[in-house]
Amino acid sequence: MFSDAELEAFLDEALPAEQMARIELLLREQPALREKLAEVQARRDTGLHSLSEIWRRHRISCPSRETWGSFLLGALDPAMAAAMRMHLELVGCRYCQANLADLQSQQTEPAPAAEDRRRRCFDSTSGYLPEGK
Repeated sequence: MFSDAELEAFLDEALPAEQMARIELLLREQPALREKLAEVQARRDTGLHSLSEIWRRHRISCPSRETWGSFLLGALDPAMAAAMRMHLELVGCRYCQANLADLQSQQTEPAPAAEDRRRRCFDSTSGYLPEGK
């Protein structure tokens, strides 16, 4: 059986992919595990949280997407860049790893594809802006 902390990490998608898959499989097969997961979720939803749970759930230690962009450009001071590398490598934050991978893919995106993406984004939002602003 898994600990409450492991199930909370599962809910936060903060476990290694293999362990996430293992828990998902066992949830399909074991009603007792589904029950325990429901209890963990209910406790979280009622506001009984530890400081570390709140920190993790709200990603307080995660740098912003803009800061990751500055990281890729090499525009951060060395101490901040080292802290961000530690966040990626030691903490293994999947949220930040995904953000960084997306930003890296945009850097290598061919110019016509990037322009097409920008045009589609503009076209999909241009009618929502008030006139004269």
